This record gives sequence, C-alpha cells and structure tokens, in this order.
Amino acid sequence: MGDYGREPQFGVFPNPDARSVDHLIAVAELADTGGLDLIGVQDHPYQRRFLDTWALMATLLARTERVRVFPDVASLPLRPPAMLAKSAASLDALSGGRFELGLGAGAFWDAIAAMGGPRRTPRQAASALIEAIEVIRALWSAEQSVRYAGEYYRVDGVRPGPAPAHPIGLWLGVLGPRLLAEVGRSADGWVPSASYAPPETLADKHRRIDEAAAAACRDPAAIQRIYNVFGAITNRESVGFLHGPIDQWVDELTELVTAHGMDTFVLGVDGDDLMQIRIFAEEIVPAVRAAVADHRG
Repeated sequence: MGDYGREPQFGVFPNPDARSVDHLIAVAELADTGGLDLIGVQDHPYQRRFLDTWALMATLLARTERVRVFPDVASLPLRPPAMLAKSAASLDALSGGRFELGLGAGAFWDAIAAMGGPRRTPRQAASALIEAIEVIRALWSAEQSVRYAGEYYRVDGVRPGPAPAHPIGLWLGVLGPRLLAEVGRSADGWVPSASYAPPETLADKHRRIDEAAAAACRDPAAIQRIYNVFGAITNRESVGFLHGPIDQWVDELTELVTAHGMDTFVLGVDGDDLMQIRIFAEEIVPAVRAAVADHRG
C-alpha cells in the first residue's frame, strides 16, 4: 500500500435537500465549470427531505456538460440490480458517457424495511451485493439474453440494453473484509467515507483489496480509490483533519495520495458553501495535482 500512481481526481458531495434545489444546481454548475471531475449524490430514499437520487442525478447531468455523476452510494435493498443496470446505462447514454455507479449493500435497515425493502443481516447483505454485481455486469454485456438464478436475485431471459456509452465504473461503498475482497475481485473502485474509514485505517483495507485483486490476476492499481472527505477551509489555524487553511488541505490531500493510497476526493462542506467549493476547485485541486506530480518526480 502506498501511492498507486493514479492521476488524482476531485469532486463534490452536495446535500440532496429538496428545499435547496436552486443551490444544488449552482453547486453542480460550479463543479462543471470549475474543472472538478465528479458529483457524488448520497442515496437515502427514506429521508423525507431528500430528493430521489436518480431523478436528481438525471437533472444534474442535464444541467452540466463535462462533470461525471454517480450515486454515492446506491442503496441496493431499495434498487433491484436489473433496474440499476438499466437506469445506469440509460443515464450514461443520455449524458454521453458521464455516469458511474457507486453501490452499497445497505444500511439503516429499519428505514429500508419501512419502505418495503428487505431487512438483511450483514452476511445476507454482502451476499446480495455480490449477486447484484453479477447481474449488473451481465446486463451491461453484449449477450443476447441473460439468465441468473441467485439466492436474492433472479433474471430469466432479460435482453440487455441500451448499452452504456462508456465502460461504467462500478464502485463499492463497503468496509467489511468479505466485501473489501470483492472490490479486489470484481469492482472498478472503492468508495469509503473518511468519517467511517479514517486515514489510519486505510492500510489494512487496501491490503485486503490488493490481495484479492492479485489472487484474481488483477492489477491493484487498476482499482480507483474514491474518498468522501468532509471538512472546512478556513483562514485560521488547524483544528483537525481537513479543518484549516489551504496549505493544510494541500498537504493532507497530497499525503492521502502519496502515502495512504487514495486517488479521488469527493468534498462535502457545511451548507454546500459555494465559496469553499470554489476555493477547493481553483486553489486546492491544482496545488494537490502539482504536489503529487512533484512527489512522483
């Protein structure tokens, strides 16, 4: 574990609050024109103040031209994988190849069950996610017809289509050993949040991913490492990780690339503050890119 040599990417994590639609659009447009790479949208359908993630992502893609959009991450228990595959391919085709798919096993099971979804144990949730990956991959394939009979998901003669406009990245938002190994075996990326996987815990998780990738004859460096980070850009002294001045942000994000193996950073700030997002895009991002390039020589 260390620097996997991937080109750093950067994005933003806006709050999908239905009371702030105009502000959400402004955040997306700033990300698009400001040179950011990604917009990640959390998927919690049971939150009454949240817009539906898929409707919002379609709107953000329609209001932007170059930035890519992904669910960060889709709630599998409320999103059947055949429909996830169809929706993802459709958004990718409609946007000219600007959609990626973040996928999670599920959380907040009381809320999921309240919406009619299944209540799963951790083992069941992991097994269902592994099955879902197989279904989604099959329905993005060029096969004439897809059949799949799993414990949790079944498709019987589904014809894949439409085809995605580009090879959609399938990124897993997971933390447990079994699913970290699945990232290494079959996924294109890993999407943890710093609040659940702080920097000091990353090495062990990378190791599990990398060992599984090597066992599957995959290059660990081919797996994107996307980090949801939350903080505040200030003019004051540091009060903790990613809470301080620009120089601190540049140093800590650079170290996350060169020493902690992450390569993509999706930023969340209180109130989706446009000034902080602009500083991130215009000052911090280019400085991190330059510092990483300098470190790599």
